[in-house]
Amino acid sequence: MIDQLTAALDEIGAGYRADTPRSVVVSLPGQRKLNIACGLVIEDHALRVEAFVARRPEEDREAVWAELLRRNGKLYAVAFATDEMEDIHLVGRLPHAAITAAELDLVLGQVLVAADDVFNVILEIGFKTSIEQEWAWRLAHGESTKNLEAFEHLRPRD
Repeated sequence: MIDQLTAALDEIGAGYRADTPRSVVVSLPGQRKLNIACGLVIEDHALRVEAFVARRPEEDREAVWAELLRRNGKLYAVAFATDEMEDIHLVGRLPHAAITAAELDLVLGQVLVAADDVFNVILEIGFKTSIEQEWAWRLAHGESTKNLEAFEHLRPRD
């Protein structure tokens, strides 16, 4: 089964590395979340899909959860979920018959789009105070603010 999985990934040109004899980690290049690591694990009856999206929000968790639940209804093959630490992941299970290049291309594309599209939203809602503090500290110390550009609207005003 792992040979079938790696052959399908090779066919679509996905960058991946073997993680265990039954799993691979696919590297998906995002724009907002620069790298999305997506684990594909062959289980006895399914292919498990898992991708870390963001750490547990520091604030306004209910608003973050509500945003993710709204998005779940539009997703294909995966859904947002939290782990025991309340970190945010995309998870899904596919039948072994879905281990084809075409299906993996769809699922990995969905993981990439879903994680990348929501990443800054999660940060803005769940880490707003930290982002504002980071802006203030960097400006006060003359440090680069390049990676804060997406949150220009949270920049402190004099």
